[in-house]
Amino acid sequence: MVKNFNLLEESKKIIIAVASAVLLALSLNFFLIPANVFASGFTGIAQILAELTFLSPGILLFLLNIPVAILGWLRVGKSFTLYSFINVAFTTFFLELIPVTNVSNDIILNSVFGGVLGGLGAGLILKFGASSGGVDILALLLARKSDRPIGIYFFAMNAIIVLTSGVMFGMEKALYTLLTLYVASRLIDTIHTRHVKLTAMIVTNKPDELQEAFFREITRGVTRIPAKGGYTKEDKEILMMVITRYELYHCKKLLTKSILMPLQILFRQQEFSVRFARIIRLLLQPFFHSTVQ
Repeated sequence: MVKNFNLLEESKKIIIAVASAVLLALSLNFFLIPANVFASGFTGIAQILAELTFLSPGILLFLLNIPVAILGWLRVGKSFTLYSFINVAFTTFFLELIPVTNVSNDIILNSVFGGVLGGLGAGLILKFGASSGGVDILALLLARKSDRPIGIYFFAMNAIIVLTSGVMFGMEKALYTLLTLYVASRLIDTIHTRHVKLTAMIVTNKPDELQEAFFREITRGVTRIPAKGGYTKEDKEILMMVITRYELYHCKKLLTKSILMPLQILFRQQEFSVRFARIIRLLLQPFFHSTVQ
């Protein structure tokens, strides 16, 4: 572990975790909380619980993430869980430090800009191999225990948040919550990847070393397919494996090591995770149509 420690790389991850936390805190305290619009995942659940208890969303977010972080440390991966929890801790800190400020009285502006800042924060930390904690870690654990795709758990969690916001504040607020979730998801798509799972296909002449490295670093098995170069006639192998978007950073980092540098890399995207965005678009369309008129 000490041998592979890179101070510059780890410092960069901490800076990214802090920057992401600032964006998430600004999204909540400047836009979503004043407008009673909920964010996605555990942040949205913390907002809901804050309406029912005397605790602040920041404190509740931290408390909700403690048991999940312990499970993630034991079952998902130490590096991923560590930086995800660092992000959660700093998000809690900035939520308590930055005062709740009503920047605009226009709820659509609050929903959109809350989603933009939240999506930027979540996408930034995802791009560097961690997450904003909570439902990300929980969904990974549940997906590994069942045959269901990870996107189902994100959909179920966000559906609960939207329905709860409708019950607590009316269906109009639920629609604004949907708008925030949609904007945030589009920003995450732009910064990181829109797909929850990807298929990596790697052409290499060092299949044994790569297979061992994949299992050691990201705990993934591979399918090995014999191949031959069309021009050189050299024997090679194609290594194929399915990874989650949370493992994309670690996979790319592993493949750029000079000793394991493959001849060709292809990441093919799985399409099932775009359904949630289509559902949101369909639900919001009649609402905005009537608003314009």
